[in-house]
Amino acid sequence: MKKMLTKKSYAFGWHYPEKNSAKTSAGLSEEVVKKISTLKKEPAWMRAFRLQGYQKFLAKKMPTWGGDLSRLNFQNIHYFVRPESAPSKNWQDVSPDIKKTFDRLGIPEAEKKFLAGVGAQYDSETVYHNLSAELKKLGVIYASMDEAVQKYPGLVKKYFGTLIPALDNKFAALNSAVWSGGSFVYVPKGVKVERPLQAYFRINAARMGQFERTLIIIEDEAEAHYIEGCTAPTYSENSLHAAVVEVFVGKNARFRYTTIQNWSDNVFNLVTKRARVETGGSMSWVDGNLGSCLTMKYPSCYLMGRGAHGETLSLAWAGHNQHQDTGAKMIHVAPQTTSQIVAKSVSSDTGRTSYRGLVQIDKSADGARARVQCDALLLGAKAKSDTYPTNIKKNATAIIEHEASVSQLDEKRLAYLQSRGLSESRARSLMVQSFFDPIIRHLPMEYALELKELINLEMEGSVG
Repeated sequence: MKKMLTKKSYAFGWHYPEKNSAKTSAGLSEEVVKKISTLKKEPAWMRAFRLQGYQKFLAKKMPTWGGDLSRLNFQNIHYFVRPESAPSKNWQDVSPDIKKTFDRLGIPEAEKKFLAGVGAQYDSETVYHNLSAELKKLGVIYASMDEAVQKYPGLVKKYFGTLIPALDNKFAALNSAVWSGGSFVYVPKGVKVERPLQAYFRINAARMGQFERTLIIIEDEAEAHYIEGCTAPTYSENSLHAAVVEVFVGKNARFRYTTIQNWSDNVFNLVTKRARVETGGSMSWVDGNLGSCLTMKYPSCYLMGRGAHGETLSLAWAGHNQHQDTGAKMIHVAPQTTSQIVAKSVSSDTGRTSYRGLVQIDKSADGARARVQCDALLLGAKAKSDTYPTNIKKNATAIIEHEASVSQLDEKRLAYLQSRGLSESRARSLMVQSFFDPIIRHLPMEYALELKELINLEMEGSVG
């Protein structure tokens, strides 16, 4: 095997000059939390929620497991940066630099082609949000979270923070205190949203903290698919992304949440995602993690109703000095519930991937069944991979299946592909894409092509 290069270029590392209409000073304090709430003209209940979150953040200790958080300095972060563009439903009203940013990222071109609705967040706030007229007539709501607090307070108060309270973990508490932006989705009973809803999150400012809050409610017998993408410029100082996502899936409803994350390697990506699934409902997380210096993310499903199903398909790539600590959690509470976790990871150069998962089957979950499959691929002698599974079975009628593997690229297969006329780099790229195929094939065609291109970019520089 040839020598590994030490670093590859990051295709989305460009940025435009920072132009904002409001910005908090670096560092976190009660005054900063109050200022964010004041700038947003929030109701008293949300202000109180934020202040409670801040107190929980102070009380919670930093995680001692997972990745190295020693370089994360909370007092060096700007917790709120409002872009110069006011939120708009008209793309032409967005400021020129922000338009250029999202044009380069394919927004709103993707909306024109096949999306039912699209949102674009730039630093701390959503700058563009739109939903097709057809879905509006059916009662579907797709808005920024800030707009939802003002326009739909009854719905928001009923669900907000109930699945992931501020006391859940330190970064959920931080998000509760300083959240800004994110998406609010409501799909009424029986409505099937045929085309995806998309949100795109872009950090532009240096030493920026992005803390979107997403709340999704899929009523009984409804269906939808939500897709998000993430990028950021490359800076010499660290940025922080700490989102919270709460999903409620009703009886016999179906929902899929797809993420293609491609942060620059100066971003700490520390995210809490959780879904509650009722009787006969189905929840699927499709999670693509490329980029960031450290990712800690474990999408979870709480299977609360009989026959509920949860699934996580996780893809992770760790390149030079990157650590992807990812996985999933499946909590079986009701009888006849089923779950599946498929985790595929690649470590190249000095990268490290870690699968961290939990499957818990409670006493009440008669006949529950869970399956976990973890596969890791190492590219290079210095690459690392770890597996930390936790399986808890409290019901004798339940079944948990678990399998894991660690391997390197098959040199014989590589030689065969080269003998058929492929270059070594192209042959390696195809083999890696084949390794990830069980997850890529679950993506819409446009996103599958995008992810394959991102894998090709990761492969550039993996062979000297």
